[in-house]
Amino acid sequence: MNQLECLLVDLFSGDDALAEAAVPGLARLGSIALDPLIRMTRSPDPDRRWWATRCLAEVDLPAASACLRAALHDDTASVRECAALGLRQSPSSEAIADLARALDSGDRLLVRLAADALAASGPCAIPTLAEAALSSNPAIRIEAVRALAATNDPAAIPALFRALEDRSTVVGHWAEQGLDRLGMGMLYFQP
Repeated sequence: MNQLECLLVDLFSGDDALAEAAVPGLARLGSIALDPLIRMTRSPDPDRRWWATRCLAEVDLPAASACLRAALHDDTASVRECAALGLRQSPSSEAIADLARALDSGDRLLVRLAADALAASGPCAIPTLAEAALSSNPAIRIEAVRALAATNDPAAIPALFRALEDRSTVVGHWAEQGLDRLGMGMLYFQP
């Protein structure tokens, strides 16, 4: 067996420690490992899809990012969550629309991870987060405002000011945190 085959055997061995140890080696192989990993994202076995997604999160190629975006729509929650975490590690402006849809998933962990990935995407995600901060769903508003606060970008200030008036104290808390980080603390109080 060649190196790729050995690493793939380890990745899909069912032994989590062995699989995790194979991830860096497969990531270093880059495009050589891409096709078999992409094939595994379509496996009927959710564990294989998860490990393929986990590995693709470490591969810095556009095709890997496209697979992560597709995995955000997987039938299995853990695969979707893994994809969102991968997109946080390797932000992609192309993933913003998919991550925005994930905010409305009802899976609280996925919502948090998607919001983190949007925050990591930088200024291009601020309009999406600002819109999510107006959602009727308080869980989405909380995560959107938390992510806006995490951007540390002055473009988030208007949305953070709007969030101060939210009926949720948690949303208000994150808005205050974001404004404080941006040097706007206490400016929102009028004497």
